Amino acid sequence: MLAALLEGIDRMTVQQVPDPQLPDEDSIILHVHACAVCGSDLRIYHHGNPRVHPPQVIGHEVAGEVAAVGKHVTHLAVGERVALSADVPCGVCNWCRDGLGNMCAINYAIGYQFPGGFAELMPVNATTVRFGAVHRIPDNLTHEEAALAEPLACVINGLEACRIGLGESVVVIGAGPAGCMLMRLARSYGAAKVIGVLRSPGRMESARTLGGADVVINSQEQDPIEAVLAATGGEGADVVITANSSVETHAQALKMARSRGRINYFGGLPKGSPTIDLDSNLIHYKELSLTGSHGSVPRQHRLALELISAGVIVARDYITHRFPLDQIAQAFAASEGRAGMKVIVEPQKSGA
Repeated sequence: MLAALLEGIDRMTVQQVPDPQLPDEDSIILHVHACAVCGSDLRIYHHGNPRVHPPQVIGHEVAGEVAAVGKHVTHLAVGERVALSADVPCGVCNWCRDGLGNMCAINYAIGYQFPGGFAELMPVNATTVRFGAVHRIPDNLTHEEAALAEPLACVINGLEACRIGLGESVVVIGAGPAGCMLMRLARSYGAAKVIGVLRSPGRMESARTLGGADVVINSQEQDPIEAVLAATGGEGADVVITANSSVETHAQALKMARSRGRINYFGGLPKGSPTIDLDSNLIHYKELSLTGSHGSVPRQHRLALELISAGVIVARDYITHRFPLDQIAQAFAASEGRAGMKVIVEPQKSGA
């Protein structure tokens, strides 16, 4: 099969490798039809990750068709279309047994310890089949639309932490794919006013159209804290979500929230980033709730597929680029250059 092998920092080669075999009779093999590029893939490519040991196939926003099943797998059949989520519960620790697998200390993930989706064929091991998110794709969705259930599941996890109430105001800092999904889905959770804060002028229209933001603030042109206060009658927002990798916005979020507001640090920071200068008095006197979120659990991935199928999130509108596997370098460049939104790699297609 053809696979993109990460061989080291900034080194990835597309080459023919042996087809994967079923690891055991509790596993499956997937024909990968779509694997979306995530910012995490770019970080692994440029900086590595302690859970990724080259040579390795990365990529974790995956959808495809079951190519082979072990004889003990009775709930899936060859030819069925399925989508996967990245986080894989170990299934036995207290966190995983309580349905909170993204808190698992082992922290298994597709495209990290387990082979990812930037390949024509992908082995899906017994732990993933038994405890992970391997969900059938609704008939009205394409593989590439279903692949976006993975980032949407992460968005659902973040919004659940925020406890948005009917009629509340929500600020999302960052208007990439996840940021726009956060804006759009916040409305479904009951937000009356959605405010997008961003730096890139090219993403302003995306915040309005994909995110459905009522107010769009360019932080390069105006003070984002003052602009959020002005848009909320001087009080600040009920909920502030940082959907970016800027440490500065983590500090700004505290000043954008109204008294008794909730803040969610959705976007992680690169390794080695400076810590924020935390004014704890803001939390104390405004009685703020500060939360974080990362990844998702299988329940949220299943819900994400249902929401895309129902049109609550129109996944196809987020997809702006498609590349065959042998053009993965161009796919990474398009994603990193922020020329569009979601970039899909299609391993079953050739660029020749």
